Amino acid sequence: MRKFWPMDLEKWNPWRASRALISLMLHTSIDAASHTRYNVCRVSYMGFYYIKPSKSTGGMKMNGKISNFQQVASLRRYTMTEGRERGLDVIDCDNGNLRFLLNVSKGLDIMQMYHRGQNLSFVSRNGFTAENIDFMSRFEGGMLYTCGLDSIGGRDGYVAHGTYHTFPAQVLTARCDKQGIVVEALVRDTAMFGQDLVMKRRITSDIGGDCIVVEDSLTNLSFKEQNYCLLYHVNVGYPMLDAGAEVRLNEKSCCGRTPWATQNMESRFEMEEPVVDTEETCYFIEMNEPRAGIVNKTIGKEFVLDYSGDTLPCFVEWKCMVSGDYALGLEPCSCLLDDRFAYSTIQAGQTIDFKLKLSVREL
Repeated sequence: MRKFWPMDLEKWNPWRASRALISLMLHTSIDAASHTRYNVCRVSYMGFYYIKPSKSTGGMKMNGKISNFQQVASLRRYTMTEGRERGLDVIDCDNGNLRFLLNVSKGLDIMQMYHRGQNLSFVSRNGFTAENIDFMSRFEGGMLYTCGLDSIGGRDGYVAHGTYHTFPAQVLTARCDKQGIVVEALVRDTAMFGQDLVMKRRITSDIGGDCIVVEDSLTNLSFKEQNYCLLYHVNVGYPMLDAGAEVRLNEKSCCGRTPWATQNMESRFEMEEPVVDTEETCYFIEMNEPRAGIVNKTIGKEFVLDYSGDTLPCFVEWKCMVSGDYALGLEPCSCLLDDRFAYSTIQAGQTIDFKLKLSVREL
């Protein structure tokens, strides 16, 4: 396919990879991209496909009604320019059914996710913040906030929920075409005389599809065994989260993190109206199957999280019915929090895979 750049726009050259990371890369360039005149925004031009989803064939077919593929789906790259968001690099993906924003500046985590224009994510009063300030002043929630690799939860001597989310991603691929949306990036966690860990993240979504797939591959590039921990903080917010909504999962056992959580154990799956003077609750759950979700009959939607139970054997439910901090966290993890915390290990040269699938369906 001939690549197309508008004649009055300057071409943008993707980053060049170092030789040490070549073996981790499937792609080393973006198919086509350009600088535009607004917001230092990079937009991927994927050519002029005349196609649409075909339910009968399960693929794509020609359609004379479509003059540009961006009428069907799109992928745009831009940089935030105002307030606390200033400087954040974002990849804005829309498959025609789901829209999701990827935070390149923060580990390629998912900022927000929308289903047919309706928000699914919890976004805290902090909003999205470019600076790495105190955790409570910058935690945005977001659809996916990756915690680790040095710590999860609150531990003395460590940043709350670890440092992964503070590392920018190096984008390898960002494309939207008839094959779907594909974004790949590397996130490096390194230290002199210490760890050399690389997370390769691949995020995909079919055109017109109802799910986002996140595939992570953690590789130890150092010459000795390293510790790691990982927690995927998947955060649901209003209107997907609302009074009357119910959490659905198949548990083997459950215990509350605090006395208050234990006292409210029976209502752990029931979402109520927000309350001013209450506390968050957190539950450590042993799962029968690696799947959890929330059903909201009022808006007629179900959100489901599937994950790799072999590499993420633990699960935490975070239920926060506090007014102004109204959130539900579905959190598969490598270990639990507090006195149940324990590192996993990764051998020199070893790669460990993790997978999430975030799905939405109408009831």
